Amino acid sequence: MNFKNYVVSFSLVLFLLLVLGGCSQETVDITEKAAGIHERVLTVDTHVDSPHLLMNPDYDISKVNDFAEGGGQVDFPRMKMGGVDAICFATFLSQGERTQKDFEESIPKAMATFKMIKEAVNSHPELAELATTPQDAYRIEQTGKRAVFLSIENGFSLGLDNSLIKKYYDEGVRVCGLSHARNNEICDSANDVPEHNGLSEAGRRVIEEMNRLGIVIDVSHISDKAYYDVLEVTKLPIVATHSSARALCDNPRNMTDDMLRKLAENGGVIQLCLLSGYIKVVEQDPQRIDALKKLEEKYSDRMQTEEDQAAFREERKEIDRMYPPKMATVADAVDHIDHIVQVAGIDHIGIGSDFDGGGGLADCWDASEMGNITLELVKRGYTEEQIRKIWGGNFFRVMQQSQDYAANLK
Repeated sequence: MNFKNYVVSFSLVLFLLLVLGGCSQETVDITEKAAGIHERVLTVDTHVDSPHLLMNPDYDISKVNDFAEGGGQVDFPRMKMGGVDAICFATFLSQGERTQKDFEESIPKAMATFKMIKEAVNSHPELAELATTPQDAYRIEQTGKRAVFLSIENGFSLGLDNSLIKKYYDEGVRVCGLSHARNNEICDSANDVPEHNGLSEAGRRVIEEMNRLGIVIDVSHISDKAYYDVLEVTKLPIVATHSSARALCDNPRNMTDDMLRKLAENGGVIQLCLLSGYIKVVEQDPQRIDALKKLEEKYSDRMQTEEDQAAFREERKEIDRMYPPKMATVADAVDHIDHIVQVAGIDHIGIGSDFDGGGGLADCWDASEMGNITLELVKRGYTEEQIRKIWGGNFFRVMQQSQDYAANLK
């Protein structure tokens, strides 16, 4: 990544602060070391929900956008500012009541989102390129541009028509999440009442087909039982693209220590989710809690359409404006990394921000601030090679294993 101008200007600021007595030499040394490491390693964010922003005519992914004005947390300039080299843009598939109509409508919606992402990238060839392999990402990174991968969040329709997996693969999808906040035809969700007791029979066929094609299986959002079922069926390492450690934050979306140990045995990776509520429970303003409760009640049965989803996001932003959330910090997030490394090992941890889907910390609110994570890792003694694994090496190892396996079957 081309970070040299940033490093030079930032070093000048640090020098002036040092001269003025604003910070110690040790602080300068650590900050410069972190900036250098962040410049050298390839960084990948494995989950952002930013594609929905492309439907907003005022959103230009090639320019710095204002979150308060609907610009979200991700665009190409802010990725460059934060040293984010590669990113997985998640196409979210809403499932409604899982009727035949919902199923039929999900396919053109998915295809339309893929098209919007491709058009956004191809319209700015000087800033970004589409990628389908780790080699693509490393090549694109050398040019100073951003690498964009296509992924799916909630593959509910795949359990009804297995042929869609190949269809989406041909569109460029290389990562696929099995479920979201509700059960579907593939498996049970972590946030719903068990329906299949884990992975369904249709879900087993989905896993087998993803293995055959070399698509990385994303287990974020699925129930604990479904997780263990996936481990029994898959022939390849899996990834949780945006999850955290349940031992530090007791949320069903997070992974227990046993799940982490089993993940290590599988060779998979958990990509730390930067959603504050999955990192640490922080006491909130009672008025905010009440407003969020009323919002949830209002939309509990009204999230099936894009219009409902857009209205929900706008009302949620208004609540955030009126009652700003108290958020977890980068230090809190790196506590999760420390724990996961202790339980599963350095080869099984990465980062998936969940920006524009709820992700964001007090001192890492958008893509421009991702370097703060590297700084905290350096402060805690992580080496450059360890940071390289965390920021993308582990995830790309799994992706490469999946693609090699599929290639050997041909």
